Amino acid sequence: MFKFIKKADIVLFFVLLAFGIGLSALSLFTGTSGQKVQIEVNGQPYAVYSLAENQTIEITEHGHTNKITIKDGAVQMSYSDCKNQICVNDGQISKTNQSIVCLPNKVMVEITGGEEEFDAISN
Repeated sequence: MFKFIKKADIVLFFVLLAFGIGLSALSLFTGTSGQKVQIEVNGQPYAVYSLAENQTIEITEHGHTNKITIKDGAVQMSYSDCKNQICVNDGQISKTNQSIVCLPNKVMVEITGGEEEFDAISN
């Protein structure tokens, strides 16, 4: 009879699992805080706001409404009249290059500024 799973396989699984959890935790806590909120509507730049200033922005385009709330250095889509509400349920973002997208209403909110982190450096 074949024995498919060996003790070494189980040990390797848990080592890889611990390594993956460690990398995930590291990426959550080492991102740089952004400085600006860039909003695009229908693929075109709409406005840029400071992440340091608490405010609510209401966007009404093509019969659709989205409300974006900037508060305490974070931004979230606080209201959308789209059906699926994924953008509202995404919660707050505050780190550079994070984004919230409302596909049905074609609204994108992205954090910019702060220190840029490079994936690769080329000459």
